[in-house]
Amino acid sequence: MYQITLRAARTNRGLTLDEVARLVDRTPKTIAKYESDSTSIPRDLFLSLVKLYTVPEDMVFCGVESVFIGSSKGSAKRKRKAS
Repeated sequence: MYQITLRAARTNRGLTLDEVARLVDRTPKTIAKYESDSTSIPRDLFLSLVKLYTVPEDMVFCGVESVFIGSSKGSAKRKRKAS
């Protein structure tokens, strides 16, 4: 199964940081922080976000976003070389 970041899940739903923050009763800064690094996101917030974004829990990557993006680019390159 493929995974997406919290930021990708939010933008796929067409929501802004401000909108999400208001809907889950957090600040935009807090949402942005966990989009960049969701390693220690509180479980209740994570569940609120996946419900709001209508994505399965196991589809969302939890960790440092830059690591995920870097590994995604590497796998895309490997796929192209294999073709």
